[in-house]
Amino acid sequence: MKRIHRTAAAAAVVLPLGVLAACDSGGGEEPSGGDVELTLAHSYTEDQPQHTCGAEVIKQEAEAADVGLTVEIYANSQLGGDADRIASVQSGDIDLDLQGASALAAVYEPAGVLDAAYGFDDAEHLTRFFTDGSADQLVQDFKDASGGVSILGAWSAGARHFTANTAIREPADLEGLRMRFPGSGQYLLNAQALGAQATDVAYEELYLALQQGVVDGQENPLTNIDATNLVEVQDVLSLSGHQQNSNLIVAAPTYDTELDDAQRAALDDAVAAAVAQMPGCVAEAEKKILDGWRESDAIEIVDDVDTTAFAAQTDAWFRENLEGDSLAVYEAMRDSAS
Repeated sequence: MKRIHRTAAAAAVVLPLGVLAACDSGGGEEPSGGDVELTLAHSYTEDQPQHTCGAEVIKQEAEAADVGLTVEIYANSQLGGDADRIASVQSGDIDLDLQGASALAAVYEPAGVLDAAYGFDDAEHLTRFFTDGSADQLVQDFKDASGGVSILGAWSAGARHFTANTAIREPADLEGLRMRFPGSGQYLLNAQALGAQATDVAYEELYLALQQGVVDGQENPLTNIDATNLVEVQDVLSLSGHQQNSNLIVAAPTYDTELDDAQRAALDDAVAAAVAQMPGCVAEAEKKILDGWRESDAIEIVDDVDTTAFAAQTDAWFRENLEGDSLAVYEAMRDSAS
């Protein structure tokens, strides 16, 4: 975070907040509320909902509050990949970031459980988990483990679904298929719980791996499937909705120490506004994608997946195989289901 001070000649001098704090004569006092420029980073393109309805809304709402906040957005992993950026948030070099739960697991492993298959019933359930108090213990434990990084809110960027060259309607249909899953811990646990044979392929190499038959299928949100043109190399989309693609808005430790009350409140309200808009924005984008595929017959769409059978299988697996704080997070997720 950077605070902008102007001289009598109106020349702007920008210094890191930590330097300014050290120069304050009343160390430990409430910040005085000077102008603050925040960096907001994420890994998505500028036409994806995470940017248009997420990052852009946070910027607009925070600046419109007129409490001295400006927000500079860095999309497309301009400030590094997820693992690099969460380290930069911890150090205060990045002020705000959009991160998936599995990336946060590198800091505090139980946070990855937020990406558990069928852990959330739907996008509304994920949002409610973070607004009704159910996530309070997880948020505090993450803050303690990360050295003061705050989770300001969360949303689903869409459910993840299966594609393959055959329909996947029930767990048995995954048998014998080499399914690409991301290589992070919780995704590999999801593969086991779902009964899938997981194969690790880089996201950037997925199209070619499917085209060449290195893997038989994969799972991703509709917006990712569309962005990478996977319908060109897959015959069937099975709407399993087996995982909510989580985004968490995290803030550097200086959120607590270098923003005044009005600025923190404005930032919290800005995040809440983005969280409220995201479900409708994602739903609109997904409807447009599905309608386009149906109209063009780009891919067969299977919408009668036995999600009850999948959910029962994964629930039993996670309750048997998770332990400690990870199990506690999973149980809190399921307990918060409506």
